[in-house]
Amino acid sequence: MPPPRPRLVALRYRDFRYLWLGEMVSTTGSQMQLFAINWHIFELLRGQVFYVAILGGQIELGAEAFGLGMLGLVRVLPIVLFALLGGMLADALDRRQVMLWTRVISAVVAGVLTGLTLSGQINVNSIYVLTALGAAATALDSPARQSIVANLVKPRHLANAISLNTLIFQIATICGPALAGILVAQVNIGVVYGINTATFLAAIVAIALIRHRGKLKTSANIGWQALVAGIRFTIGTRIIMGTMLLDFFATLFSSARTMLPIVAGDILGVGALGYGALATAQPVGALLVGLVLSLRSELKRQGLLLLASVAVYGLATALFGISVSFALSYVMFALTGAGDTVSMVIRGTIRQLMTPDELRGRMVSVNMMFFMGGPQLGELEAGLVAALFGAPFAIFSGGVATVLLTGWVAWRYPSIRRYNNADDLRKGLRS
Repeated sequence: MPPPRPRLVALRYRDFRYLWLGEMVSTTGSQMQLFAINWHIFELLRGQVFYVAILGGQIELGAEAFGLGMLGLVRVLPIVLFALLGGMLADALDRRQVMLWTRVISAVVAGVLTGLTLSGQINVNSIYVLTALGAAATALDSPARQSIVANLVKPRHLANAISLNTLIFQIATICGPALAGILVAQVNIGVVYGINTATFLAAIVAIALIRHRGKLKTSANIGWQALVAGIRFTIGTRIIMGTMLLDFFATLFSSARTMLPIVAGDILGVGALGYGALATAQPVGALLVGLVLSLRSELKRQGLLLLASVAVYGLATALFGISVSFALSYVMFALTGAGDTVSMVIRGTIRQLMTPDELRGRMVSVNMMFFMGGPQLGELEAGLVAALFGAPFAIFSGGVATVLLTGWVAWRYPSIRRYNNADDLRKGLRS
């Protein structure tokens, strides 16, 4: 009988431990700022309406829903413009250096947002511009950050490292909104932005302490051919492409999170503190499931589990959309976090194990178009639908669409249904 595998083994690697701790602090600050920006836009536009002329008539749109939806647009455009460049940088340069410079840019953006808010010179347009700049820095950073993990741990411990990285987001999205909700209710919202600036500085220190250096032995050039090679690999590997589509559809149509200020403020009537509490539901569900996954040595029938988790995500979103009870809304929103975490771990492991290291940054950058573009476009879609038909309909219809599209992906990509575990990847399952 083989000895039991050590728990949280990836944290035994010094460089990964520094990266993980720095990301934990930085991501918590970013989640605080995300919460604050959403509430800031909601407060600046609350109660306002505007009219759009269509076919000779006028349609009244709620400014707050539309304004929150526009945040998705200003976040997704930089991703489209800079994600693929970020992937090439991650494969051609020292990934650690790329991360350092992008964090410096992010710290500057957060610092400017802090100064404008505390001085009373902030407005909706300046929030949009600074949000777009921050999204551009994230688009350049994410391929290097995700790709470097495989350079810091041994291949057999990669799944554990990915599970631990999912815990970062889950813990941060519990602590971040809760702390921000308390601060927003008590002090100037610029204080939240200032805290985020400080967390970026902490991440810069952590990355600087990482010993790993240098470009890949077979590093790519920055150019058209390198870009095409990465796209061709990602699209041509059907199981990877199927998981990306699954992620994209779910986050495009089930973006309930962007409507939380309206749900908390107008539907449930619980205000900023209630908004902060409700925002913790999704990461609470994610954290509980993430802890279970990080302590397990292996999951069986992962393909079917992946499809079921996304279906649960969509169904819980639909029920969240029609709920008028805070308790029920909290439980349903927590279920979306649980389903998303199972999906995230399985998708991430498949992609990392199937991608050669010299292509990993570009694969991640293509994936960013899906896993980051989907939520941001989803915010825009949800904002437009909510402005026309109300937030409950926008959330409910999105959840139903997610369930239906999950069924389509299961039919269109049989390799996902058949996938069991990492042994399948080693056997070359690509059809």
